[in-house]
Amino acid sequence: MSGGPAGAADVPVGYAQLWRADPGAWSTAGTAWRNLAGPVRQRADALTARIGALRPGWSGAASAAAQRRIGELRTGLTDVLPALVEVDQVLAELGARLGAAKARLGAEVARAESGGLRVDRTGAVRPDPARVAQTGPAVVHARAGIRGALTLAGAADREAAGRLAELTTAAVRGWVSVPPAWRPGPGAGPAEVSRWWAGLSAAERRWLVGREPDRIGRLDGLPAAARDQANRLLLGDRREQLLVRRLALRHPLPAGPLEASRLVRLAAVEASLRGLDGLTERLATGGAPRAYLLGLDPAGDGRAVVALGNPDRASSVLTYVPGMTSDLADAPAELGRAARVLQRCAALGPGEEAAAVLWLDYDAPDFLTEAAGTRQAEDAGPALHRFQEGLRAAHEGPPARQTVLGHSYGSLVVGAAARDHGLGADALVFVGSPGVGVDHAADLRMPAGEVWSSTAPDDVIRLARPPDELARRALLAGTPLGPALAVLDGHGERLWFGADPSAPGFGGRRFPSAPHGHTGYWDPDNPALDGMARIVLGR
Repeated sequence: MSGGPAGAADVPVGYAQLWRADPGAWSTAGTAWRNLAGPVRQRADALTARIGALRPGWSGAASAAAQRRIGELRTGLTDVLPALVEVDQVLAELGARLGAAKARLGAEVARAESGGLRVDRTGAVRPDPARVAQTGPAVVHARAGIRGALTLAGAADREAAGRLAELTTAAVRGWVSVPPAWRPGPGAGPAEVSRWWAGLSAAERRWLVGREPDRIGRLDGLPAAARDQANRLLLGDRREQLLVRRLALRHPLPAGPLEASRLVRLAAVEASLRGLDGLTERLATGGAPRAYLLGLDPAGDGRAVVALGNPDRASSVLTYVPGMTSDLADAPAELGRAARVLQRCAALGPGEEAAAVLWLDYDAPDFLTEAAGTRQAEDAGPALHRFQEGLRAAHEGPPARQTVLGHSYGSLVVGAAARDHGLGADALVFVGSPGVGVDHAADLRMPAGEVWSSTAPDDVIRLARPPDELARRALLAGTPLGPALAVLDGHGERLWFGADPSAPGFGGRRFPSAPHGHTGYWDPDNPALDGMARIVLGR
């Protein structure tokens, strides 16, 4: 706090600095630090090759000592890799939080000026003599809003400085190994994992990220930052696995069923590679919001869990579960849908911290014959439950508002998880749903009024009627009862997987969608996009 021109004594110092601040510059600086990982990794690989070259022609104590020393140098380099990602995380989060504070400051100043107040370059608030005089509450409210934005910026700056100082100290002192027995058991839940992590020192945590990234990258309950560091270290290995599979499938076979199967699998691997490369490109961008890689598995059709923004810090968090045919190849496009909800959240709530997670950690059906059953949705339930519990356990500060959104078959995944296991969520949202596995919103074990649904008027999912209805319609087609039955079915409330969540009798809340088909809920001119964002923010 500092004095200044009349009327500015109660405005914290920093108004001009925040107004001029360039949040993107911090993200760019973070990207530069992260980009050092490439040269460091190349140097480490060169040392590995050097050790390999020494072994065949040189033995004895001197050879062992040389190999040991080269190994120590390589370890010193690889230990730096998670730290480079961590610096990027800190600076990107600083940029995001400064951007949110600056957006809030701009909104507060615009609100004050539209209400007949004047805000000068120091942040002082006064009535505008050229307009209707404002006194008392309006001035106090404007000053409080501006002060709140500056407080956010100051807190972000102090925290970033503290985290970088702590990282510097830890890097000088070195990491500390963790004995093999000090690991959570196979059945440990997210809360237990979170307590285990909290009990480790910063040096032990960094050692685990660098030496056991495969374990750390997939543990629900760990901070998003730690999982992101670990999974980024594994990106090269994951891509190499796909390249090996592609190479094995490139050898032609004699014409026949086996050759046809090989070509199908080869096409799937090629698609997974394109999807992985698309995700890698997004992970490499320094723009806001920063992406956090919370899970990646190239096996089968491939799986990915990616957050836009840090879900551990955000006050509102969306988990988006896509539907049929979603796999690693589709991950970049599906992440784009989550990004559009997040962008609309930023427009509706300037200055509010929100994050969106693409959760593609289940085997989505590839064909209609698979999508006609509930097995894959029910199999996904425990993992989605555990992931949501992990978000709760890892979150910093006051609990976030957690929203889980399912599209198409993904809505059945969400519904089955909520019904059978419960979800650590404050709201559920279904769009383009074929049914969610229950007949009433109360069966989803959610707070009253926090189950939402939207179905576009021209969404073909409306035709996904239960098998008995379809059989009845087929039987009576062409008879005098056929047209009457079609009218009745058009007003029915049952779909393939139970009651229509968008029907009045389901007991949920509906929000509108324009006629944009089955996949247009995220189109910019569709009111459904606004609806999803408002639910995420709790408005």
